[in-house]
Amino acid sequence: MKAQEIIRSIEAEQLKKDLPEIYVGDTVKVGVLIQEGNKERVQPYEGVVISMQNSGINQAITVRRVFQGVGVERVFLLHSPRVANIKVLRRAKVRRAKLYYLRDRVGKATRLKQRFDRAL
Repeated sequence: MKAQEIIRSIEAEQLKKDLPEIYVGDTVKVGVLIQEGNKERVQPYEGVVISMQNSGINQAITVRRVFQGVGVERVFLLHSPRVANIKVLRRAKVRRAKLYYLRDRVGKATRLKQRFDRAL
C-alpha cells in the first residue's frame, strides 16, 4: 500500500459516524469536554456557525456567540475527541458560504431568518 492509502485508512477509523448535518447559518450547541483537575465534564457552547472547512478528518466549523457584549468565536474540529456532541437547534436561510459580516453587526442586526424546509 502507498502512504496516502495508509493515511486514509487510519483517518477513516477516526471519523465520527453520529454527526448531524451542519450548514452555515445553523445555531448549534456543541458539547466540549473540559478537564478540571482530574475530572472531566461537558460544557455546552452555543452559537451560530459562520464558516465551515470540509476535508475529511480535518472538517471544522467556526461558531460565533456574543458573551457579555463581546463577540467570541471558536473553531471546533468535528471529529476531535474533545467534541462530545453537537446538536442543531435551528437553521437559518443564508446566501453566503461565510458569514463574516456578522462580526461588524450588533444587536438585532445579527439575526438570521429562520429556515423550516430541512428537518432537525
